[in-house]
Amino acid sequence: MKTIYRIIMMIAAVSLLSCEEYLTELNVNPNGVDPAIVNPNLLVPTVIVSTAYPYLEMNYNGHAAGVMQYVQLSGWSDPLNNYAWREQRNWDNLYSTLRDIKHLYTRSVEENMEFHQGLALVIRAFNFGYIADTWGNAPYSAALNALEGGQEDYFPVFDSQESIYRGIIEELKTANTILSKPASEYTSIRASSDILYNGDPIKWRKFANSLMLRYYMRVSSKLPEYAKTGIEEIISNPSQFPIFTSNDDDAAMGMIGSSSGDSWPATVAFDASESNFDRIQLCAGFRDVLVDNNDPRLNVWFNKVRIPIKVSSAYGDDEIVGGVRYLHPDHIESNNMVIYNKETWIADTEAGKVLIDTMDYVGIPIAFRRGDGSPFNLNPFPIQGGPNVHSSALSDMYKNAQGGMLKARMVTYTEVCFILAEAAQKGWNVGAQKDWYEKGIEASLNTYGVGSSLSSYLNEDGVAYDGSLEQIMIQKWIANWTIAHESWCDWRRTGLPNLDVGTQGLRAAMPLRYQYGGNEISRNNENYRNAITDLQQTDFTEQDGNDSAWSKFWLLQGTGKPY
Repeated sequence: MKTIYRIIMMIAAVSLLSCEEYLTELNVNPNGVDPAIVNPNLLVPTVIVSTAYPYLEMNYNGHAAGVMQYVQLSGWSDPLNNYAWREQRNWDNLYSTLRDIKHLYTRSVEENMEFHQGLALVIRAFNFGYIADTWGNAPYSAALNALEGGQEDYFPVFDSQESIYRGIIEELKTANTILSKPASEYTSIRASSDILYNGDPIKWRKFANSLMLRYYMRVSSKLPEYAKTGIEEIISNPSQFPIFTSNDDDAAMGMIGSSSGDSWPATVAFDASESNFDRIQLCAGFRDVLVDNNDPRLNVWFNKVRIPIKVSSAYGDDEIVGGVRYLHPDHIESNNMVIYNKETWIADTEAGKVLIDTMDYVGIPIAFRRGDGSPFNLNPFPIQGGPNVHSSALSDMYKNAQGGMLKARMVTYTEVCFILAEAAQKGWNVGAQKDWYEKGIEASLNTYGVGSSLSSYLNEDGVAYDGSLEQIMIQKWIANWTIAHESWCDWRRTGLPNLDVGTQGLRAAMPLRYQYGGNEISRNNENYRNAITDLQQTDFTEQDGNDSAWSKFWLLQGTGKPY
């Protein structure tokens, strides 16, 4: 009996232990990953995508793309076409991404995964740089510390724009050092998780130093010696500071194309109406420069109009013959119409004239009318979100969900070349200005498959090297198609290219920054109010006060740029 009793008790004990183990397993979420033990490789694609994709959307068909006159919208267009930046803009998603990046870095330190630490610092610097570029002063040194629970953590101070730029440059230097070992010395790299560079440390190191060039040039008007010393140090020490040397190095994320969230923005693959695609149309300001230069990228990026408009006395007042819409000169005169001219269109619209564009590629002029842009160029079916047979749509490749040219470009070899061309133009010791200028053009043409046109393009009157800063900035602006944020930053600090503002914009000047978001104003009001005292009002801020899209932050104060 004692033996039987012992056996029964042993069975019961084992059962209880098994039950406890089973219950413990049930308390672990089988569909999630415990943040405290998550493998850093699982976080890498998340922080890359959540950084690159929103950046693309803003650059391709967001506000910056309108201000820099790459595109205009045929419907729901007020903030983009007329730069009516009345609204406060929150940065919550950016700081959410930065929290993920912080966790990636923390877990990488805990697991002694140095490659992932360097990667995290590069992506962190990119995001904080974007915030400083766009708003100005912002939480930086005390940001992302809410879990530490102090008053200063819940309500972080806004660091100065200057200190953020200096800080991210130091972070990029640290990343360059961390990533400087031979690839074989890094552990636990999962190449498939790194959707930019397949786990290649030297590529990330080049990304860090190329991004550093961007931010040294960003502050060059305010901190010229600091910028000069930094850029010359990078260029004079290629083994210590490797940078992008070809298009293969570009920090450019391709699209998966399986859903609207991982596909090219406004793809028709998940929009049967095609309205989102149809309403993104070429802007006249960009078109004029491309046409004047016989730029071979024009027909890569945009389609010709489906039905061109021509002037002829051979037909009636207004007739379509052979796929062409003909207008009689008398009809044009009697209906107060005028042919678009890049030199006179603003005066013509102010005089109440109806613009007609007779080119093969037609762009909507910026801020040419109140309301949406759908009626432009005698559109026979002017509906918001509808196509316009007399205006140039984007190239058909942008209808696709993914493709070889459809990438979210964060930093490119093309940009590096133009940064160094500008540095040489300033007299800095980085090589020959002409060489970097022409390399930048070559890199851009190769990116879009028209590299065979390089020789003829470099001989165009407006392209042939003349040594001017204006020429560099115009070519960089062209090459920054789908990277409008960078063009906006360049234009703000140089005033180049010299862009029209239209006749119906919210103000008689282009905006310079975003207003702080309502969420931050309500929950961190004291620090917000302290921050906006550093903003400088301009002639266009009377209606807004300091926190205006037309106020100048530190980067522009005292420079006289762009106005």
